[in-house]
Amino acid sequence: MSDTAPAKSRRLHAVVRGSVQGVGFRATTFDEARRLGLAGWVRNRVDGTVEVLAEGPEPKLNLFLGYLRRGPLGARVAGVLEDWLEEQGAPIPFQVKRTE
Repeated sequence: MSDTAPAKSRRLHAVVRGSVQGVGFRATTFDEARRLGLAGWVRNRVDGTVEVLAEGPEPKLNLFLGYLRRGPLGARVAGVLEDWLEEQGAPIPFQVKRTE
C-alpha cells in the first residue's frame, strides 16, 4: 500500500474583501494560479470585491488561498470568504473574466 496517492482535486470559491481593486490583484492572482497549474477564473465585482473560482489538487489550492489572503503589494485584504466544493470542471487554463 502506497502513501503517495494523488491529492484529491477540489473547487475553491473565494470572495476577497478590502482594498483589492486597482492594485493588480486580478493579474497577480492569474499569474499565481497559472504557476500552480490551477483551472478557473478571477474577476472584479461591482461591489469592490474580487471573486475567484479555482480547481485543482487541494494542497495547491491551500497555497493559492494563502496568496489570496495576502494579495499583491498595494492590496489590503480585509478578509476572504471561502467555500470548498467538489471539483466540477472549471475553465482551463485559468482566466481573467469581465467585471460582474
